[in-house]
Amino acid sequence: MSREIDWTRLSIDADVTAVLTWVYETGGSRLTALYENAKAAQWNATTDIDWTIDLPYGSPLPDGSDLARRSFLSSPLGDRGRAGWDEFRWEVQGWTVSQFLHGEQAAMVASARLAELLPNIDAKYYAISQAGDEARHTEAFARYVDLQIPEPYPLSPALKALFTDALSASSWDITAIAIQSLVEPIALAGFRMAGSTFHDDLVKRIVAKIAQDEARHVSFGVLLLNEALRELTSAELASREEFVLEAVSLMRTRFLMAEVWERFGVPVSDGTAFAAVDPGLSAFRRTLFSRLVPMLAHIGLLTPRVVDGLTRMDLLDRAAVRTVRRVLEETGVSNR
Repeated sequence: MSREIDWTRLSIDADVTAVLTWVYETGGSRLTALYENAKAAQWNATTDIDWTIDLPYGSPLPDGSDLARRSFLSSPLGDRGRAGWDEFRWEVQGWTVSQFLHGEQAAMVASARLAELLPNIDAKYYAISQAGDEARHTEAFARYVDLQIPEPYPLSPALKALFTDALSASSWDITAIAIQSLVEPIALAGFRMAGSTFHDDLVKRIVAKIAQDEARHVSFGVLLLNEALRELTSAELASREEFVLEAVSLMRTRFLMAEVWERFGVPVSDGTAFAAVDPGLSAFRRTLFSRLVPMLAHIGLLTPRVVDGLTRMDLLDRAAVRTVRRVLEETGVSNR
C-alpha cells in the first residue's frame, strides 16, 4: 500500500514442533471430503470480483434502522447531525474492514502453522488449502482498502493480544480454538450481516465470496477439535476454558470501537463506556457472539464455566442462556 500509515510488523515467537507423517492414506474421512469441496470452490480475487464497480465511499446514506439511528443520537457524537451520522457509519465500515484484513492475514499464518503441526495428512491437506483461502481473502480486502478507505486502521490492540496468544501457543489445539472456533465464526457472522451493515456494493460482493470459504473453515474447526478436546484431562480442559474466556473478552473489547471514538476526537473512556451499555450495540454484539454457542457445543467447550462467562459479558440474552443451560443438563456437560 502506498499511503504513509503506521503499518507496523508483528513478530511472534513460538516454540513449536513440526510434524511430518509418512502415512499418506486419507481413508475417505470427512476432512477429505471437505478438502475436495475446497478445491472445487476456488475463486480468483483478481478476475471473479468486478473491481470497476462505482465506489461511493463517504457519500450520503439512507436513514438506516431506527435502533441504529437512536444509538447514534444518544452517543457522544449525537450532536453532529445527519452528516455526522453518515460519517460515523462510513468510518465504522472502514474500521471493520481494516480489522477483517488483519484478521485474514493472521488466519493465513495460523492455517499454515496448523499444517505444520497436525499429525494426519488429511488434516494437513485441508489446513494448507485454508491458508490459500486466507491469502486470497487478504488480497481482496487489501485491494479494497487501498482503493476505498482514505485512512485505514492498524490492527486493534485487542486483536493483537489475541493473535499473539494464539500464534505463540505450543499446543496446536490452542491455535485452532482461537482461529477456527472463535475468530472464524464471528467473522462469518459479520460477513453474513454485511448486506445490512456495509454501504457499497463492492465490499458486499467481496464478503459474499469470502463467506462461502469461511463456512468450510468453521466446519474444519469442528472436525479438527471435536475428538481432540474430548481427550483432555480436567486440568487441560480448565486451561482451555480460561483461554476461551480471555479470547472472547478481548474480542468483546474490540467491538467497543476505541479506535473509532479516538479518531472522532471523543475521549476513549467515554466512547467505550457508551458502547458497552448501549442497547443497539449490545444487541449487535450478542447477535455476533451467539454464533459461538453451537461451535463451542460441538467441540465440548460450552461448559457451565464458559456459559457463565459469556453471560457476565452480556453476550447471551436470557432466552439463549435458558436454552444453553437446558442443553448442558440434557447432555450431562454440566456435570463434567
